[in-house]
Amino acid sequence: MTPPPELTGAHLRTYQTIFQHPVSHNLGWHDVHALLRQLGQVAEEPNGNLKVTRNGQTVVLPPARTKDVAETDELMKIRDFLDRTEKPQSGTNSRESLWLVVIDHHAARIFRSELHGSAAEEIRPDQTDASISHTHSFDGFSRGQEKPALHSFFGPIADALKEAGQILVFGSGSGTGNEMDQFIAWMKIHHPDLARRIAGSLIIDEHHLTDAQLLAKARDFFTPKQASQTSTH
Repeated sequence: MTPPPELTGAHLRTYQTIFQHPVSHNLGWHDVHALLRQLGQVAEEPNGNLKVTRNGQTVVLPPARTKDVAETDELMKIRDFLDRTEKPQSGTNSRESLWLVVIDHHAARIFRSELHGSAAEEIRPDQTDASISHTHSFDGFSRGQEKPALHSFFGPIADALKEAGQILVFGSGSGTGNEMDQFIAWMKIHHPDLARRIAGSLIIDEHHLTDAQLLAKARDFFTPKQASQTSTH
């Protein structure tokens, strides 16, 4: 099984161990959970189960009873999930969808899947849910001068964009205070596959625009590109 190109370091080693032959008996649940958060969305249910979603498909894993993945059946369940969710389900158009991120230092708002009246999901820097507490290493960003709080903000945004197609980013401000530019730079380091889906960015006066006006600007950005792509077929 070929690993996804965005995996490096510990996540890559964990992925390779999952598909190792013969079956490995030295695979930690902590590493497995970290890998699943890198590749998809993980939510803990009230009963302790972990609900993992990737490319529109879901698997539910029971709470870990041991430090390592002890049962072959458990390993096979994880392996099967990663195998069948490598690509979006046939008939889905998630990678063709258009997503908008509107970001400043107060919050990020994500308009999912389509640009006609969609409601925004809001993510704030001070959130403390599981998706933030399990974000990935922030080493190497901005020559070591980064603020750790930025990672706890950007990590959940990247998680929310896992199934995005083309991404447009709106921001306000300029210079080092421009959250939009910082977010895009962080994405190129930590989520290069997602960063390649960023179709463009635009500085706007967000506070004087309604959601409908923001979506209209996004449609104006994408429409010429879609028309050009259509004319080439």
